[in-house]
Parts: sequence; C-alpha cells; structure tokens
Amino acid sequence: MHAFRFAVQSFSAPNATVWRERARQAEALGYSALHLADHLIGPGPALDATRHPVQELAAVPAMAVAAEVTTTLRVGCRVFCQDYRHPVMLAKEAATLDLLSGGRLELGLGAGWLRGEYEALGLRFDPAPLRIERLAETVAVVKAHLRGEALSFSGKHWKVSGFSGVPKPVQNPLPLMIGGGGRQILSLAAREADIVSLNFNNRSGVLGPDGVQLSTAAETQRKIDWVRAAAGARFDALELEIGAYFTFVGPNGADAAEGLGRALGLTREQMLDHPHALFGEVTAVCDRLRERRERFGIHYVTVPDTALNAFAPVVAKLAGS
Repeated sequence: MHAFRFAVQSFSAPNATVWRERARQAEALGYSALHLADHLIGPGPALDATRHPVQELAAVPAMAVAAEVTTTLRVGCRVFCQDYRHPVMLAKEAATLDLLSGGRLELGLGAGWLRGEYEALGLRFDPAPLRIERLAETVAVVKAHLRGEALSFSGKHWKVSGFSGVPKPVQNPLPLMIGGGGRQILSLAAREADIVSLNFNNRSGVLGPDGVQLSTAAETQRKIDWVRAAAGARFDALELEIGAYFTFVGPNGADAAEGLGRALGLTREQMLDHPHALFGEVTAVCDRLRERRERFGIHYVTVPDTALNAFAPVVAKLAGS
C-alpha cells in the first residue's frame, strides 16, 4: 500500500511576496508538492463562459520561483495543456526546471479541455479522440527528449529530428503525471505515466455539474477499473492522484455537503462520498481518506490553496503513513 502524500494547487497570487510565502508555507506544513494549473486567459466574457477561475500566474516561471525559495517542496502543474506549446519546448523547460530545482519537478500533461480558452486564443479545439491521439505523440517526444536521445520522430501530429534533447534532468526518469476523466485518456495515462491524475470528465468543455456528476464514487471506481485494465502488470507501481476540489475542514461538514450537493445536482450522501470532496473535522477527514485509499487505492491528494491551512492538520497526521 502506498503512503499518503499531499499537494496544494494554487490559482491566485496577487504579488511576488504572496507567492513566495505560499510556497514556503506549503513546504513548512508538510505538503509534498505545490501545483499550478495551465490556463492562459484573464478575466472577461470568454473566461466567464467557462466558469473557470482566473489563473493569475503563468505556470513555468511561477514553478521556478517556488522551487527557488524552498528546498524539499516539489513543483508541478496539474496539468500542462499539450496544445499550448510545442512538445520540444515543453520538454526543454521541464528538464531545465528539474535541473535547476535539484530534481524536484513533477511533469503533468493533459490533452486540453477548456473549449472557451481555445476559442479565445484562436486555437482549433479538436474532438477528444484526436486531442488524445496527439497527446500520445507528445508524450513520446517529451520522453525521448528527456532521455537525451537523438530525436527522430515522425507522427501524424509532430515531426522532430536531427538533434538531441538538452539539458539532462536530475531525475531519471522524471516523474510523469497524466490527468483526465475519460477512458481513452486514462488508458493512455495507465500505459505511460507514473502518476495517474483522476479528474472530472470534462466532456462539456466547461466547469459545472456535468463533470462533477461524472466523478462520483461509482464513476471513480469505473475510472480506476479502466486504469487497471490498461496498466496491466504496472498498475501496482502507479500513483493514483485526485484533486479534492471541494475541501471543507471544520464543523458542519454535512451541512456544507448538502448545500454544495444541491447546487451540483447531487444528494448530501453523494457529496459526502464524492472522491473530489472532503467535509468534516480533522479526524473524520483522516478516516475518509484512509477508507478511500483502501477502497480505491488513491493515496495522493491535492487540495486547493484556500484549504492550505485548514487541511494542514490532516497532512501532519497522514503524510508518509
């Protein structure tokens, strides 16, 4: 059984002082990693239509700063959108971050899902099967680059040749996270990733009840079954990670679950049992996490930065156990 580890994911930081302090605080509180997401557009009607929060900081420089002001904290992105960068550019940035951080990068990759952001940027939003097919090629190019191989790749989406990847990352291999909520993307993650990030099925292209309803306990079990089937013998070595986006540590957890469930079209019981949610006092949350590890094998949990301090006693009790 894998030991627990915990990360925090951050979207907003109004200035450099706040961001540096958040990284230092996450490390001091025992979190394993500090993650960002990979969204580019700022406030306005395009983002409003997606229901997604504003991400103020660009992921790569923010990760570099967080690594610079800490010594053990891992840095990462849940997850880089493959369509926003050429895979060689992404691989070179990843290798550089790992080198300069002394081997503390977790590289997360995803197929892209926020339709309104693509449209605002003038990018073509291909059907999911095509985006995932392209991600498979991206993974192949990135892995070859990180190994320092002479690159010679000719696929449907990417063609690179005639050079070797530099610099060499400290970690060999560098841990790769792939995240998603559908069978095709999770099967790719099962075959290629070290960390499988279980996420909403964002088939609608926006945040909302549809994705949350497709991520209940029953749906999460289906996702893990897909991962197990595709991973084969490597399943036991995989880390299963999940974002506990709805984390409320404190009294009146059941009331909070009921109110949130009502807004999302779920019952209080479904919300309390939802793998992307945690409600209640510290002891109850610890018990819930142990039960989910036993039930699903999920042992790597990421909480939002709004829960950084409230969730810290859970980290203190469970991290490494």
